[in-house]
Amino acid sequence: MTRLQLVCAIACSGLLTARAAPVTGLPEAASVPGGVALVALPADSHPTQARFNDKPVLLAATGEHWTAVIGLPLSTRPGTHKLTVRSADGDTATLSFQVTDKQYEAQHITIKDKRKVNPEKRDLQRIGREQQRIRKALAHWDPHSPDSLRFGLPVKAPVSSPFGLRRFFNEQPRKPHSGLDLAAAAGTPVHAPAAGRISDTGNFFFNGNTVFIDHGQGLVTMYCHLSRIDVKPGQEVQAGEVIGAVGKTGRVTGPHLHWSVSLNDARVDPRLFLNEQPPAPVARQ
Repeated sequence: MTRLQLVCAIACSGLLTARAAPVTGLPEAASVPGGVALVALPADSHPTQARFNDKPVLLAATGEHWTAVIGLPLSTRPGTHKLTVRSADGDTATLSFQVTDKQYEAQHITIKDKRKVNPEKRDLQRIGREQQRIRKALAHWDPHSPDSLRFGLPVKAPVSSPFGLRRFFNEQPRKPHSGLDLAAAAGTPVHAPAAGRISDTGNFFFNGNTVFIDHGQGLVTMYCHLSRIDVKPGQEVQAGEVIGAVGKTGRVTGPHLHWSVSLNDARVDPRLFLNEQPPAPVARQ
């Protein structure tokens, strides 16, 4: 069997889930809940698939070497974890890596619209449908490799709420903050931080006007509370292209961009992917 025939056989069998195209850069390693673990694969490996928590993992070709880029959910327990890697010849190997603990701060927010804290019965059916749609978009797997694992800022604005905060709305505990809030003024253009495909858009009860970009291999970004949406599902976008504008739709206390990064269906800290950090807040006089 020729090498081409072997590759075709693997692809047709459904094993070839990672394309060998090299990617630009790697995110910052942070093997903590809500972070990214970088696991170097053996130098002689020819991986076709890797899985963590029974979900496919992004495989990045950097030169002649491969790295598994693993998103760690905020619920990940510290300790030893396992990565399963399958090679082109069908062999399976299990690699171990460590996750250390991280404690996130708490945030207390007062929401004037009580329906956005305790939705009414008439809202729950809508919220249920939207949550299914959002989960589907964030968990999507496209086998193509991302062009880059280093991002530009979607808007150049200070951080108003960092990733991972333990949140309380009107003193009621809610899920941790799964994104990065950037305090840009309403109407500020929002740019795609890297190339990808618009996988979905919509207006949601909590998230307001929202755009999803699928960058490939389980790397998906989400942009919420927009005042307008300038793209359509299926559209290809390049790094820096305008996808919408900052707004205050959905559950907000004021205009800002909520930006989430999902990696193998785990929400992780967007800062780990940035080429540059957000500007510092302007000190009040």
